[in-house]
Amino acid sequence: MSSSPVVIGVDVATAAVRALCVDGRGRVHGEAREPLPPPVRGPGGTSEQDARAWWPAVEAALRRITHGLPAHGREVAAVAVSATSGTIVPAGPGGRLIGPALMYDDRRAAATNAEAQRLGAARWDALGLTVGPTAALGRAVGCLHTHGPALRRVLHTPEVIGRALTGGPVPADWSHALKTGYDPRSGQWADEVFAALGFPLALLPEVGAPGTEAGTVGRAAAEATGLPVGCSVRLGMTDGCAGQLATGAVEPGQFVGVLGTTYVLKGVSTALVRDPAGALYSHRHPDGWWLPGGASNTGGEAIAPLPAPRIAALDRAARKRGPASYVRYPLRREGERFPFVAPAARGFALGTPEDEADAHRAALEGVAFVERLAVERVRDLGVPVSGPLFAAGGGSRSPVWNAIRATVLDRPVRVAERAETAFGAALLAASGTLHASLAACAAAMTGGPGAPAVTEPVPAERAALDDAYGRFVTELGRRGWLDGA
Repeated sequence: MSSSPVVIGVDVATAAVRALCVDGRGRVHGEAREPLPPPVRGPGGTSEQDARAWWPAVEAALRRITHGLPAHGREVAAVAVSATSGTIVPAGPGGRLIGPALMYDDRRAAATNAEAQRLGAARWDALGLTVGPTAALGRAVGCLHTHGPALRRVLHTPEVIGRALTGGPVPADWSHALKTGYDPRSGQWADEVFAALGFPLALLPEVGAPGTEAGTVGRAAAEATGLPVGCSVRLGMTDGCAGQLATGAVEPGQFVGVLGTTYVLKGVSTALVRDPAGALYSHRHPDGWWLPGGASNTGGEAIAPLPAPRIAALDRAARKRGPASYVRYPLRREGERFPFVAPAARGFALGTPEDEADAHRAALEGVAFVERLAVERVRDLGVPVSGPLFAAGGGSRSPVWNAIRATVLDRPVRVAERAETAFGAALLAASGTLHASLAACAAAMTGGPGAPAVTEPVPAERAALDDAYGRFVTELGRRGWLDGA
């Protein structure tokens, strides 16, 4: 490979650190993975991880990548770090970690978060956000109660890594700071909430826009990782936001449907979207736009736990048979949260399957109906949805499912090649270094040669699927589950 400029995106996930090195066309020049100790979950909903393991794992992953590059790392122009949303760690003087990381799913501060919701009700309403039981805001306040005067700063994961890279403090990005009580609409921390809770704002980091420079790699980090001294350290975004950027959905009107165990719809809007039902909330886009998104309880688990070969065989049978003979809402859990909020929602079937292939096909169609309802919900809230739907997640590897989705939506579906957090972080690293803007990064790095072809709607199946979708929505309404939407 050539020694042309490259960037590295780092994903500090729950189980491992992943690093990905790409050039300005999105071509991969190296990748590495280093394990992390599993979180320790205990009574009261606590969830902790040894944060001291983060930097050694990042250091090792970067060193493996740079040692394999033609110029041994000198060609790396920038690095950006993304991590889980809402994971924080207490720090003392000089950024020294003085306690374990309190993970994104830690519920110990649920009562404090409920109080924060009450205290800042007007602010959260304007922002379209709810301070949930696992929000980092309450855990940040708890850090002061636990550590007292020894606490000098509450850090998010990327700030811990950023300090190790640069040798000094770095800002938080407004994506990671959102659930800690940062208001990206006003550009400030929720001061009235923290004041009422007795928490000094001085314990919180400065905040900047994702993709902007936080500092440069210092000599100690350069020697440890192989990165060049002076390499730009750019601010990242949370794992979910970085994953969205990785699909190429970075401009207003572009949306991605992530079909994993559950279904998530995320996109870009020019204005902040406020959903009265609370099913949709927004992060702030690096360019100042907004990233509305919502997560359903329905998704790929509709066809679980079948083994992959069996799913492939059923996919082939489902493609051959065409539209299902009946309508199915394949919800396996209790309650729905998007595109409508209905704690009493349960899966249902309008009819009975003719055979196993029919049942499989109805499940695929049911998830596609949820996706269409989600897109329509977003449009009802005033957000345009344009162009093909970007697609990611394990379910998007199914050609027949993508064809069903495209037909139900009446729009092409484009499967992202590398819809992963580390690649999204790499795009943020490339913004302002290898390319002038994030939009230019997406155009050059996600849609070039080798990008997957789009899946077009199947005209012969459109009428049948339209009819089935109408029956699906009518039944949801009959059961009273669409009232909140």
